[in-house]
Amino acid sequence: NKWQARKHGVQSRRQWRKVHLAMDTATSDIRAVAFTPSREGDSPVLPDLLGQIPEDEDIGTVTADGAYDTRRCLSAVIARGGTAIIPVRRNGRA
Repeated sequence: NKWQARKHGVQSRRQWRKVHLAMDTATSDIRAVAFTPSREGDSPVLPDLLGQIPEDEDIGTVTADGAYDTRRCLSAVIARGGTAIIPVRRNGRA
């Protein structure tokens, strides 16, 4: 709005960051966290999140939305001995 521009100056386009959390649903503890720019996709961060959890701790199940339906994500979950509960992406194949 014009008044805001006069008072505070012209602001550049806002950028935001996404926060990705790995949570233990049994205890509600946050086990891992990652921040990414808004322009980056979600799936590349999953292996990093799993890597933050100590190797000697079981992963159990990993529940995520369809954005995480990639070979890389599924491989990362399996490598940690977990089970992936991730729906097929909207444009994916079953």
